[in-house]
Amino acid sequence: MTGPLVSLEGQFVGTSATLGAGIETCDAAEGLAAINKPDTELVIWRRALPFCLTTWLERMDASRLPDVRVLVKPCDVRRAIEPHLDECGMPPGDMRGLLISDVDDLVSAFAGITRSDLVDVRLEHISDDACWKFHRDRVEARLLTTYRGSATEWIQPRHAAQALREQKRFKGPVERLRNHDVAVFRGSCAGPASGIVHRSPPVAGTDRTRLLLCLNKLSAASPEPWPTGLEHQTQIS
Repeated sequence: MTGPLVSLEGQFVGTSATLGAGIETCDAAEGLAAINKPDTELVIWRRALPFCLTTWLERMDASRLPDVRVLVKPCDVRRAIEPHLDECGMPPGDMRGLLISDVDDLVSAFAGITRSDLVDVRLEHISDDACWKFHRDRVEARLLTTYRGSATEWIQPRHAAQALREQKRFKGPVERLRNHDVAVFRGSCAGPASGIVHRSPPVAGTDRTRLLLCLNKLSAASPEPWPTGLEHQTQIS
């Protein structure tokens, strides 16, 4: 029997049976739209991906995992990311098709929730501690899901100020999304005191590589829009 998870800093990491104020769960992608409610800070879609897909990703050499960022219309996601998957050496086939379809579905869902014509899509492999600090995202809303490795850790609102203040010294409860959960976090740009405090789980030195999908609205940090249609033809002619 497996004991409780413990983070590198010694905190117990888990999923509380009782969620704090402003946090909701759902059992379908449509439920993620609850993030638009005035008092909702985090919505978690509890889901399970096909076992064949998760096994395929876990067994893949980390060097073949993608590191992609594109600003794209939802209808162009598949065409925009396919060349990057070819470039990194991710094998084509049914499993890659399942991954792309899932990313496609989540981009469409996020675009609908945030009423965005363009979505900033990051599908990246992570083997360092770049985002280990507890923080609030400087966005209005952000979607996260982890396809491989440990999922995002977050703090119940009543402990948020302490976690931000103490960082690695924080010994309070740390929550973690379940494997393959999809979460939409409200960020600090949504209004005063908005934003769930969270972080990427530290993985440096563990030989573990995560595969994370992060979706944002268009911002000053976004890349140039992915070319489409005649514009794309002009650029490659």
